[in-house]
Amino acid sequence: MLKNRIIRNSAVAIFFVLQGVFNTPTFGQGKKWTVQMCIDYAWQKNIQIGKTFLSSESDKITFEAVKASRFPVVDGSTKQNFGWADQYSTSSDNYNFNGSNSTSFSVNASVTLYAGLKLRRSITQSEINYKAGLFDSETMKESVSLSIMDVFLQILYAEELLKNSRNQVELTNKELDLANERLTLGVISKADLLQVKSQLATEKQNIASAQGLVTTYRVTLMQLMELPVTAEFEIEQPDLTYLVAKTRNSKPDSIYQIALNLKPQIKGAALHTESVSMEVDIARSDYMPRVSLDAGVGTGFNSTNSPAYPSQFTHGFTPALGLSLSVPIFHNQQISSTVELAKISTQNAILDEQNTKNLLRKGVETACTNVITAQNEFEASREQLVAAQESYDVAAEKYTQGLMNAVDLLIQKTNTITAESNYLQTKYNLIFSYKTLDFYSGVPLNF
Repeated sequence: MLKNRIIRNSAVAIFFVLQGVFNTPTFGQGKKWTVQMCIDYAWQKNIQIGKTFLSSESDKITFEAVKASRFPVVDGSTKQNFGWADQYSTSSDNYNFNGSNSTSFSVNASVTLYAGLKLRRSITQSEINYKAGLFDSETMKESVSLSIMDVFLQILYAEELLKNSRNQVELTNKELDLANERLTLGVISKADLLQVKSQLATEKQNIASAQGLVTTYRVTLMQLMELPVTAEFEIEQPDLTYLVAKTRNSKPDSIYQIALNLKPQIKGAALHTESVSMEVDIARSDYMPRVSLDAGVGTGFNSTNSPAYPSQFTHGFTPALGLSLSVPIFHNQQISSTVELAKISTQNAILDEQNTKNLLRKGVETACTNVITAQNEFEASREQLVAAQESYDVAAEKYTQGLMNAVDLLIQKTNTITAESNYLQTKYNLIFSYKTLDFYSGVPLNF
């Protein structure tokens, strides 16, 4: 049964690896990728996630093996001997060099009846290790998911920045046409026309920079997903209006309590501590007596003996049953040293668990602070953009009527472009801060 379990579990692990190497999900081919599709793909392809899965499978096999150690160990053996000797024959009053052969068969079994509860505790510990490994895998998945969400939003930001840059170039081209007409009419100087051309060149450079950001973030996301880089990769543009339209009241204490009960790294750390603490009792078990039961049966045949083979084999059965008791008396402080080392390991595990909780609390506190900061910066940048846009509209009207020169107009336009860029940055910072807060609150990372 144990062998079948090992084969079955090994097959599952091999299937997982081969699936990650040879199979490519079809849900992202020929269509735009959503953030959930990116996360699902990364879960299948990410190397670290795959390694935690295999580690969990290894823990499961170990658990099954430790459970099976409760049962007897049974071995069967057979032995065939050939021998030759110079034997004296009374009938011929002479020595003859004769050969002989013998065959023996045996079956032996042994089982530990009592070892200070060491086996039972080892089984419990192995089960705890297996469960802790599952939480470690979930922790890795969450970490990868949050990273994908971050880069996904960076792509959305870069694409929106690129769109705004193209709109600015389109608007400046119209201004350049108007400047050419006004230069022909003698309303403006050639210097004013050159100012507009310079602005247009700068905005075209902004397009190139924004396009570079889009490409860079796309490559980063594909690499994070372990997806081969392709020019056809595109992400879906979700509606984020509902996210920026609301205000979140972040309370670190309440969110921390939610995260404390939800996050897999906390559950995994608690199980690791429990597992390590059991090492003390397991080590102390070696102080206790050990009782074992042994049983066996054997038979055989020797060509030099009488009667013939069938009779020897039938009447040669020698069953045996034995009970052994081993009491530890002196072990050169090996047992006591093991116990003390286990106690130290337990203290380390307790500190590691507390450190995991502290890191979670700090992460929650930082996330809550970032939400407040992001909300304030977003509101300020939105007001700045509205004011800059209104100022530019007035300046553009004056420029059209010949009441403002190109230099003053371009100053207003530069202010508007800067305000738009700040607005986009604060907008996506706000969205990511909200999603980070959702991450700690157990809300799925999706739109």
